[in-house]
Amino acid sequence: MRVQLIVPCYNEAARLQPAAFLDLVASSPDTDLLFVDDGSRDGTAALLADLAAQRPSRISVLTRPVNTGKAEAIRVGFLDAFTRQSEFVGYWDADLATPLTALGDFVAVLESNPHIDIVMGSRVKMLGRDIRRSAFRHYFGRAFATAASLALGVGVYDTQCGAKVFRVTDVIRRSFDEPFASSWLVDVEVLARYIGALGPAAADTRICEVPLRTWTDVPGSKLHLWQAVRAIGEVAFVACRARSQRSRHRTPVL
Repeated sequence: MRVQLIVPCYNEAARLQPAAFLDLVASSPDTDLLFVDDGSRDGTAALLADLAAQRPSRISVLTRPVNTGKAEAIRVGFLDAFTRQSEFVGYWDADLATPLTALGDFVAVLESNPHIDIVMGSRVKMLGRDIRRSAFRHYFGRAFATAASLALGVGVYDTQCGAKVFRVTDVIRRSFDEPFASSWLVDVEVLARYIGALGPAAADTRICEVPLRTWTDVPGSKLHLWQAVRAIGEVAFVACRARSQRSRHRTPVL
């Protein structure tokens, strides 16, 4: 498959939309799905098993025995996807706050711009776009994005949108080699590792944010206020770690 899309799941039985995922594999013959069940304790495992049984050649499930957090679920999914020799690997939030119909826009950017390695969804509320976020998520998102931009050294608008697709390169592979320090900051840590390998100036030309046409704040989010506040503080730790790695492991830009 040309595209492997990883979907991390933890207790998603009430929010998962099986029909949407089946529609994707039916309409996109070059895209496979890899669900990572991160130790769910509801009916998620049974739901995913049924999905995989309907399209066994296109839908796979990795089952984690205990909950280790979204970051590790994504990382083990990427490590598995890398063995399948796909050209592009991405991850997508299971609640489909970003509809799967947007995936084609992401892949099109990678196809038409060989120098781009990372395409990220960006929730920019403007005329002609249907972006539905709670006031808390919007204002927290702006504060977090500012902190992340300063920490990463690039002008990113939205690090935390749960829809991203990567071109499989050696640098991208290495960005997922080691476990992430934070369960919630996988988006920032992946960017920090990538930027640390190339340097901010080079990385800035290889990352593309795509404004989403539609994004809906789906009830049942597992991000709570105390975690949000803690996450902003953790950005500083990620930044320091990235700077240290940058000084030790600079990769020449090809």
